[in-house]
Amino acid sequence: MAADGQLPNLPMSLRRNHVKKSLFALAIALAFGTVASVQAQPAPAAATAPATINDAQIAHIAYTAGQIDVTAAKQALKKSHNKAVLAFAEEMQRDHAAVNEQALALCKKLGVTPADNPTSQALAKAAAAEQVKLAALSGAAYDKAYAANEVAFHQTVNKALSGTLIPAAKNAELKSLLKTGLKLFESHQMHAEHLAQSLK
Repeated sequence: MAADGQLPNLPMSLRRNHVKKSLFALAIALAFGTVASVQAQPAPAAATAPATINDAQIAHIAYTAGQIDVTAAKQALKKSHNKAVLAFAEEMQRDHAAVNEQALALCKKLGVTPADNPTSQALAKAAAAEQVKLAALSGAAYDKAYAANEVAFHQTVNKALSGTLIPAAKNAELKSLLKTGLKLFESHQMHAEHLAQSLK
């Protein structure tokens, strides 16, 4: 992006992809931002309970984020013909499904039911809209958009995990699972960045 905030002289298709990536990343950031803003509110008067995110909501947000990437990977496995993209999508589907299984097993063990919340709903809504946009693409255009979306998604999720969800988690086992997930998802982000770079 140019210093004046304008996109450089790029072909229209690349400009549209840049705007789409930015809008999706913004939507995801805003969804996670609602969690941070709830936590950042000043303590209310003693008469009202403080509005905080609880472990059941954190579990639901983490599960939703994982499920979003499983869905995106399934779409990539159907649409792409690029070996590197297919290998990456298989890794995302496998790893995020495994982490979600661990999260559900932990919730069952703890007797916690993941609680739907505005952040989970906003994440799901933004991801569904992105899936529609990606579905309209094919070939190299799809591969590039999918890879760019994976970079933006993992950057945002990793920031939310480290800055909001892990610090807010009260249960030690949940916190530990989120930390383990973060390490894995940071490696996913690096892999996505390499994939995106290789597709340019």
